[in-house]
Amino acid sequence: MSARQELLDYLNSINVKYDLYEHPPAFTVEEAIKYCSHIPGMHCKNLFMRDHKGRRHFLLILPNDKPIDLKAFSALLNDRLSFASAKRMLKYLGVEPGSVSVFGLINDKESEVMLYIDKAVHEAELLTFHPNDNSATLVLENSMFKKYLDSLSQRIEVLAFN
Repeated sequence: MSARQELLDYLNSINVKYDLYEHPPAFTVEEAIKYCSHIPGMHCKNLFMRDHKGRRHFLLILPNDKPIDLKAFSALLNDRLSFASAKRMLKYLGVEPGSVSVFGLINDKESEVMLYIDKAVHEAELLTFHPNDNSATLVLENSMFKKYLDSLSQRIEVLAFN
């Protein structure tokens, strides 16, 4: 079964409603804008990070047009952060580079990834994410996004990224 189908089955099992849009594979925010600008909702970028020793992992979600000061975020966590490797991405989120999204957390069975969500994302009316596959986009209402988050056992923190 594909990673996308596993996710869709999971969302259906917890009664999370969504709209699915197919498009060419989008590996970057720039490609996503090219293929997905017609799709309604806040388009998000998802950054999978690790601490300098590779012991802690973080998923950061923010609007795709919002820059992030990774040095300031590292200082907030009192650690040096870097982007996690493709191998770690597969291990913790079950996805390949270009397909990282909040939905990969269904594969984090040990709840090892800490989720940080930008306040603007947390409050957006409609949200868009890849469904663990970068050749489609899911659109969810905020209440459905929060229902999904509530189904996880992840540590979640909402903050305003600068």
